[in-house]
Amino acid sequence: MNSGAVLDDLDRRALEHFPGRVVRKDLAASLKGQQNVPAYVLEYLLGKYCSSSEETVIEAGLREVRHVLTEHYVRPDQSEWFKSQVKERGQHRVIDKVKVRLVETEDKYWASLVNLQIDRVHVREELVQRYERLLSGGIWAVVDLAYDPQLVHRGELRPFTIVELRPIQMATGNLLDEVREKRRLFSREDWVDFLLRSAGVEPAQMPYRLKLLYLARLIPLVENNYNLVEFGPRGTGKSFVYREISPYAILVSGGDVTVPSLFISYTGKGRIGLVGLWDVVAFDEVAGLTRLANPQAINLLKDYMEAGSFSRGREEITALASLVFVGNINVDVELALRTGHLFTPFPSEMQDLAFLDRFHAYLPGWEFPKMASQLLTCHYGLVMDYLAEVFREVRKLSFGDLIDRHFRLGEALNKRDEKAVRKTVSGFVKLLHPDGNVDREELEEYLRLALEFRRRVKEQLRRMGGVEYWNTSLSYQEKVSGAESFVSLPEQGEKAVISPDPPAPGVVFTVGLDVESQRYALFRVEVALMKGSGYSVTGAVGRAMREAIRTAYDYLRSNVHKFTIDRSLEDLQAHFQVVNLMQAKEGSQTAAAFFVAFFSTLVNKSVRPATAVLGEITVQGGVLPVTELAECVQLAKENGARGVLVPTANAKDIPHIPPEILAGLDLAFYSDPKDCLLKALQE
Repeated sequence: MNSGAVLDDLDRRALEHFPGRVVRKDLAASLKGQQNVPAYVLEYLLGKYCSSSEETVIEAGLREVRHVLTEHYVRPDQSEWFKSQVKERGQHRVIDKVKVRLVETEDKYWASLVNLQIDRVHVREELVQRYERLLSGGIWAVVDLAYDPQLVHRGELRPFTIVELRPIQMATGNLLDEVREKRRLFSREDWVDFLLRSAGVEPAQMPYRLKLLYLARLIPLVENNYNLVEFGPRGTGKSFVYREISPYAILVSGGDVTVPSLFISYTGKGRIGLVGLWDVVAFDEVAGLTRLANPQAINLLKDYMEAGSFSRGREEITALASLVFVGNINVDVELALRTGHLFTPFPSEMQDLAFLDRFHAYLPGWEFPKMASQLLTCHYGLVMDYLAEVFREVRKLSFGDLIDRHFRLGEALNKRDEKAVRKTVSGFVKLLHPDGNVDREELEEYLRLALEFRRRVKEQLRRMGGVEYWNTSLSYQEKVSGAESFVSLPEQGEKAVISPDPPAPGVVFTVGLDVESQRYALFRVEVALMKGSGYSVTGAVGRAMREAIRTAYDYLRSNVHKFTIDRSLEDLQAHFQVVNLMQAKEGSQTAAAFFVAFFSTLVNKSVRPATAVLGEITVQGGVLPVTELAECVQLAKENGARGVLVPTANAKDIPHIPPEILAGLDLAFYSDPKDCLLKALQE
């Protein structure tokens, strides 16, 4: 085999059990370097001529494939030559992408052949009705194209006509029964590797978790109305699956999508849009979804993602397409989690909590390696079109209820969470156990991944929406033993921002309200002393925070006699630095923290370990309550705080904080600035 690969046991069994259904995947890769055509189109041809392990057969088949591509595949730079062939012969077969549009002013359908660069090609309405995807995105097809110099339409010569059209896909039949029968001849691990090779990637050096993450990208192809999001670095193959593997999936650029094109077109007899014509609609580069970043579009998306239907006037229209959103995260994930959330690639208008809550799974795109030649397989896998037909058949099944054989879902899961988890588990079972025969350990593995994918959605909602989404501790129980297991997120295993160790004197953590975004953010306050007078401020400090610093400084200077301070303030300059941990532009309600930090550095005493100081003081020593106490406490705790100082006036708000947030947290109340110091400092 090419690239030094050797026919292995999995190759031999693939050839034995799927004769005529498999192809060496590097053949398509080599041809794709010569022809800019989807992989499933190349494999359609390779499956006809090269489905063998005999090198002589493969070489002969490759010659035939190259001949077919030379004779019939239209390269854009050869369009004039092909048009000439059609004219001279009267009829010629071409392989091209065909799109159709209805010109309502003429009450006529016109086809266009993309690479041939011909517009206004006659096409029978019967063909349009048979292959409706021609109207939305177009399909690759083998086209018998005729030329008639007598064909005139409205005074203009329109000589090209599509005589017949056959989409690039394999014939249907009892393909699912065949796969179910043959699947029993493979172990689960071998079938995982075989599926990955069929998708074009080589699993030999992959850790097992990464294999399952790759397979998770296929779930929208086998599960109806599955909503998936994957954000990660560039070049990890996020869009490859939806562009290359299946003729039933369409990858659309964000800027090209409109509400009518996605749902219903009010021209062309009100034809249903992409969601009714494709099994998967994938949005590439979601940052460009500007045409969907409006309330009408978002509401339609929310309805469809929730129920698989949308309204058109008084009519409710159902569709089965899964929606996939992929995009790039351009910052380190650890930094993104410290400073905000992982839905930032969406346009700001689409960062709507109800919309985002409808995602069944969030794949950690940052765990996928960059696509490189060593990741592409040169072994045998199922022809993509055959695989696509099987995937289409298995969409009719559902295995979500298999969870109930062995497990109960935890109390933290609401109905939407449960639906998401069941659909993900069902997708894994369809891919790996199409007959539904899955043992308890395998099912538990899929369940843990499903809970992880859904929890990743919930964690971002909690960061964006606060206490409304406070309970992200998704779990499951074993029915026999009753043991409960909680599923964590790998990316949240990083060291807490607020360390459990004592900070240096003058360092205090606090939570402030960013007035512009109306969201709370975590800040680290640092105070240092130097020779001079007065005070200085550095860091991302807005007007409200500058006022808080001034208040804290003025109060301590005017009341220094009330505190045990063994040094004069007359020849000292206090330098306040605000370390912005979440890229907020402001932080109100923070004067108490600046006061504690200033006093801490004056007396060289540290604040208690893992403690956050909340609240505002006035220039005369009054203490103001914190607004939205639950949000502040939650944010402090999730970033490592184990103790929180709170104004006494906030005691009335404690019953409104979920007990799970308060668990393990030492809440201390202070009634005046001196009381705050006594409870904040170690001694």
